[in-house]
Amino acid sequence: MALVTGATGGIGAGAARRLAAEGFFVVVHSRDGRAAGTELAAELDGYHVWADFSDEKNIVALAEQVLARLGRLDVLVNNAGISTVVEHADMAAVSAADWHALLDVNLIAPWTLTSAFLEALRSSPRPGGGSVVNVTSHAGVRPKGASIPYAATKAALNHVTRLLAAALGPHVRVNAVAPGFVETPLTAQWHEARRHWRDTAPMGRTATPADVADIVWALVANSYITGEVLLLDGGFNLR
Repeated sequence: MALVTGATGGIGAGAARRLAAEGFFVVVHSRDGRAAGTELAAELDGYHVWADFSDEKNIVALAEQVLARLGRLDVLVNNAGISTVVEHADMAAVSAADWHALLDVNLIAPWTLTSAFLEALRSSPRPGGGSVVNVTSHAGVRPKGASIPYAATKAALNHVTRLLAAALGPHVRVNAVAPGFVETPLTAQWHEARRHWRDTAPMGRTATPADVADIVWALVANSYITGEVLLLDGGFNLR
């Protein structure tokens, strides 16, 4: 049994499809696209749940709903996230409310979900126990990103990944994948950034959702790896 949050976007849908192809019953979470979530769940013979992660009550209710329906959870993919685009030097354009909104969804929600599912993950009969995969960002590894608050939430989630891996082993493994530019509906109009990535990265291209899904699956499938943040940027960081 696997739960993928933010599963109606490019990366989330790719991860959900990959886990379903590997034999998992997949719970598909969405916030905005209820119809898209229902459609994807039907495609995968899975189950759709809705929750707005800006409200902790919704997160707890989602966990209760999933456990009441399935009785267990083996894999949690914390993919849901939000962003805001602000030039890094424009400090006046970022408010405390912006910080709180990004922290609530990008950092506190994954923590709350992992905590809510902890006993179920600990009880997973899979080799290596339960598996948590956090989808973070290249922006959490290098000083870049759509905005400073966004990058800071992803950097924090990378560190929380390592801290939880140390605290929860051996019964729960916690890892992260930190993608760079991924071809999704969100990035469809980012033409300049796409050109820069293709010109700079040794692999000469941007990533696809399938590339990210491959790493998510690798982190789930390997029963020994934990505490790793795998940078998926086609070698961009080498330049």
